[in-house]
Amino acid sequence: MLFTYNTSRLVLNVLTPSRAGLVLNFYIKNKNFLEPHEPERTRIFYTFEFQRANLACEYNAFIRHSYIRYWISLNTNPDKVIGTVCFSNILKGAFCSCMAGYKLGEEYCGKGYMYETLSTLIPIICKELSLHRIEAMVMPGNMPSINLLNRLHFTEEGYLRSFAQINGVWEDHILYSFINPGFI
Repeated sequence: MLFTYNTSRLVLNVLTPSRAGLVLNFYIKNKNFLEPHEPERTRIFYTFEFQRANLACEYNAFIRHSYIRYWISLNTNPDKVIGTVCFSNILKGAFCSCMAGYKLGEEYCGKGYMYETLSTLIPIICKELSLHRIEAMVMPGNMPSINLLNRLHFTEEGYLRSFAQINGVWEDHILYSFINPGFI
């Protein structure tokens, strides 16, 4: 698996701790937009030191293929993070599966960037990690994400009551899955 992939409009990078300022800027700029849809953040989350330590953990996990996160930038401005995709809970053996999560900055939503990112990364992740299944969970009111998953050929599998604590409240989610058609 490569550290960097390019699409027609985007650069997808695994970032090193030295790039913590880019990640911190992304989170600070999009704080009001993202916080209603994410777990509660501690005050230290919005610090350079926290983001640097987090990127170090993510980098090491990438090397072990236990957690994969790509940060998204426009190829016209590779030094500005506009979003991220992660593949977590990577299971081998009888499961060969993982969970996918993603987010974009507010001004970049609705432009096809996440579709471009995921349609590039899903085949790579499936092949490189020998995955049969990718799961994604989405809150029922998040129609842009639901539409994205449908467009990527994810299938709705079920309703997860009180699944995750989002911004301090236990929220229901819908479970979607992508089955790798090339898995042997």
